[in-house]
Amino acid sequence: MIQLVRLLLLLILFSSCKSNATGIDKSVNNGEYYHNPVVNYSLPDPTIIRAKDGYFYLYATEDIRNMPIHRSEDLVNWELTGTAFTRETRPSFEPKGGLWAPDINYIDGKYVLYYSMSVWGGEWTCGIGVATSDRPEGPFTDHGKLFRSNEINVKNSIDPFYIEEGGKKYLFWGSFRGIYAIELSDDGLSLKPGVEKRQVAGTAYEGVYIHKRKGYYYMFASIGSCCEGLRSTYTTVVGRSDKLFGPYLDKQGRSMMENYHEVVIHKNDKFVGTGHNSEIVQDKKGQDWIFYHAVSVDNPKGRVLVMDQVKWEKGWPYIEGGSPSLEAKTPRF
Repeated sequence: MIQLVRLLLLLILFSSCKSNATGIDKSVNNGEYYHNPVVNYSLPDPTIIRAKDGYFYLYATEDIRNMPIHRSEDLVNWELTGTAFTRETRPSFEPKGGLWAPDINYIDGKYVLYYSMSVWGGEWTCGIGVATSDRPEGPFTDHGKLFRSNEINVKNSIDPFYIEEGGKKYLFWGSFRGIYAIELSDDGLSLKPGVEKRQVAGTAYEGVYIHKRKGYYYMFASIGSCCEGLRSTYTTVVGRSDKLFGPYLDKQGRSMMENYHEVVIHKNDKFVGTGHNSEIVQDKKGQDWIFYHAVSVDNPKGRVLVMDQVKWEKGWPYIEGGSPSLEAKTPRF
């Protein structure tokens, strides 16, 4: 009997040593930690929403043709569920244009997807359109363009962001020719008749997202070059204001209209080109999470999906270490 117990103990010890020799982190396998990138293929310019079915849905610039849609229960494990459009339903107001930088919202019982349509370098012909669906996974019905650059007199009119304030609906947009805002119609599917655009930030920015928190509006944006592979300089920055239309200021009180800001996410040894962040999502523990894209040094083809926790200090957001994590504790839902 004693010999049998000794044999069992030896087997347990051998098994433990063998497991440790593999280098497997059991806490990662059990879901306590996740690794960046959370999706290791190109999903640029992410936008995210938690739908009525309880899933998170993420939409991105169309490196996957017709604009990919991914779904997740936990923000870590994602599956491709389809595309927002098909060859037949694809928007066509810019016939040779790509579908870029979507922004997903739930408005009056519909999933409303704002999108950019542009040819690289076509600063006067690009524009922003809108599509709707009863379901987050689509199919989406295109309602055409809201405006083109040459119609609204803002070059490079891409990167839409929708927000409601005081019972009104607004669209922010822009890319290195100034960030602008304009009021939308009651259904959000067109410009409100007779309204005028207003400039809210300078010429250093694109990919704007505004987050409301404790009496402040935080304007997240990207500076630098998005799309030069390992030479990309994209960096995520922020300014804040006590009013939706600004002025948005840095910690020293200097205005984003003059291209001043605070850096939130910059490159490190594993990721460069860290920009165009999504909406901030809060988990059940009250932790805030943000997606953005980056170029992976280990897999430099395209712009992979990265997630990090947003923390707050003295009313300002930051990412631990100021750059993408390699491993971090998972969100809790």
